[in-house]
Amino acid sequence: MVDGGPGARRRVAVSWSSGKDSAWTLRRLLDDGAWDVVALLTTVVEPAGEVTMHGVPRELLRAQARRVGVPLLEVALADPCPPERYAALMRAALDDLRAAGAEHVAFGDLFLEDLRARREANMAGTGLGTTFPLWRSDTRALAVEMVEAGLRATLVSVDTAALDPSFLGRPFSLELLDALPPGVDPCGENGEFHTFVHDAPFFDAPVPFELGEVRTGAGFARVALRPPRPGP
Repeated sequence: MVDGGPGARRRVAVSWSSGKDSAWTLRRLLDDGAWDVVALLTTVVEPAGEVTMHGVPRELLRAQARRVGVPLLEVALADPCPPERYAALMRAALDDLRAAGAEHVAFGDLFLEDLRARREANMAGTGLGTTFPLWRSDTRALAVEMVEAGLRATLVSVDTAALDPSFLGRPFSLELLDALPPGVDPCGENGEFHTFVHDAPFFDAPVPFELGEVRTGAGFARVALRPPRPGP
């Protein structure tokens, strides 16, 4: 890949979960004149057609990408997906990103050293660098920053060992932060909860959605999301 020379913006893809941390990673990159965001990279579990862990359906994921105005690259994963198959699919996706001009992949990790090390190991030899724009942020301050800047998100998945399912469907807000039990990270970085972002300062319009049924299993509870149903 030919480097753009001194002063050229670095081309980056964002690891996109549909949640607040990946959204705020994108916000930081957009605000930093050193980066040109060329793609959002997401894994979608089949046959459900939902974002891994968050359970956000493909229709809403694609609506997010349209609001952001950045191309979306979906990696379809079977459920279950053997590690060797996962590695092959991700390597093919990274090859596609490189072919599209990406030079780096940005991740929204905050403080989990083992997760960052695993990502960096997985990226080694791909020809793509890594960047972690939110790394070591104070998570309470970061959560407040997101809310006060206009990010709007809804809790869509909780680890039931950390949070009661009654938190599902609640907005990510200052009131929610105050209601979190002791020991729960304000950004849910230990997996306590996951969110769906339906509006942000860099969306050109909100993403409409409806809440559906609550599903439980394997220690998690999730609320189904769907696009709004047509009116009568």
